[in-house]
Amino acid sequence: QVQLVESGGGLVQPGGSLRLSCAASGIIFSAYIMGWHRQVPGKQRELVAKITYDATADYADFVKGRFTISRDDAKDTVSLQMNSLEPDDTAVYYCSGVHPLLGRNYWGQGTQVTVSS
Repeated sequence: QVQLVESGGGLVQPGGSLRLSCAASGIIFSAYIMGWHRQVPGKQRELVAKITYDATADYADFVKGRFTISRDDAKDTVSLQMNSLEPDDTAVYYCSGVHPLLGRNYWGQGTQVTVSS
């Protein structure tokens, strides 16, 4: 059974930081492209950042320079360090895993991030 379990969400003031983590099980983690997406009510889910099996990272323009994605293949975890948070970053953040050859795609249950004073 595949599971992606996010943690680390919460309430933070504008300008603050949070670190999200996602623990994976049931997959060969090192073979997967891991990502973070976010969604607000009434809008489509959007890609925040992704990282390939060779640790190449890619970011959405709206988080470049503020967020950093990383992975630890020994622990089967992917993290998202979020700095200089803005109210517009408020969303449910989802972890994802995609196998580039098999086309398998898995999602976590999401974790709420709220940026507010």
